[in-house]
Amino acid sequence: MSSLICGSIAYDTIMNFEGRFQDQILADQIHILNVAFLVPSMRREFGGCAGNIAYNHKLLGGEPIIMATVGGDAGSYFDQLAKHKISADHIRELPEAFTAQAMITTDRDNNQITAFHPGAMGESHLNTVAEVINHRQKKQLGLPKIAIVAPDGRQGMVEHCQQLADAKIPFIFDPGQGLPMFDGPELLAFIEQATYVAVNDYEGEMLAQRTGLSLEKIAQRVSALIVTKGAQGAEIHVQGKKIEIPVVPVEKAIDPTGCGDAFRAGLLFGIEQSFDWEITGRLASLMGSIKIASQGPQNHCPSQEAIQMQFKQAFGYNY
Repeated sequence: MSSLICGSIAYDTIMNFEGRFQDQILADQIHILNVAFLVPSMRREFGGCAGNIAYNHKLLGGEPIIMATVGGDAGSYFDQLAKHKISADHIRELPEAFTAQAMITTDRDNNQITAFHPGAMGESHLNTVAEVINHRQKKQLGLPKIAIVAPDGRQGMVEHCQQLADAKIPFIFDPGQGLPMFDGPELLAFIEQATYVAVNDYEGEMLAQRTGLSLEKIAQRVSALIVTKGAQGAEIHVQGKKIEIPVVPVEKAIDPTGCGDAFRAGLLFGIEQSFDWEITGRLASLMGSIKIASQGPQNHCPSQEAIQMQFKQAFGYNY
């Protein structure tokens, strides 16, 4: 079984600030904000929501299908995908553009400030769900059981949600950092098209404000609403009830970059395997915890057996 992952492919330049942002930003001087942070360490990582989700989905034993756009500088990323046997069949290369670039600074409390250059991601609408369907039918491969529309180019997100709805492929709408690009009516349209919605707690509040709907009302319009809450775990609103998902403790939280994407890979895998929501949410939580104990979005590499063992250790049963 496969999952279609619509979203960004990006390079992440990750820098660590040894202090706290809150100590450097004066609340009464925000109108003339001009700050600089000394970052003693810096590294470049493979990232982007689609790339990160696919990487974690593959770790679980899934078959991720990435639909994304990259620039002419993406050679090393293609090597990364090939190394992990992740298909690049539906990644479109635009030689004249840069691959999307994220510049992320993390402070000692794991707060983050990010600057993002979209590059080729802005042309994501050049890819279509129909192309994926036609390709898989010609190859006599099964159609994706589930899809996700993660942060991507604005037009691409709009068109891919509509295309998935038209093709009757169930999908998760995951607006992420792209949520501010859309107004209330647009977000309501996404909710009506989607099968599931996944947001973090901050995005959930913004989604509620812009649509004029409470989280409970949003949950009534989809099969499930998933809200992640960082160190407080997550909650899944489904069929009029709220399922609390605990966080899986780690010995040391190293780097939060990509944790949300790892969580969403667990959601996709659980849904495509027809796990119940308690197991699906707990598997997603475990994947986020495995990721946070490692530097970078795609450097952790537990085997499927190790993931299964850690799940049993955390929750007392197998998935």
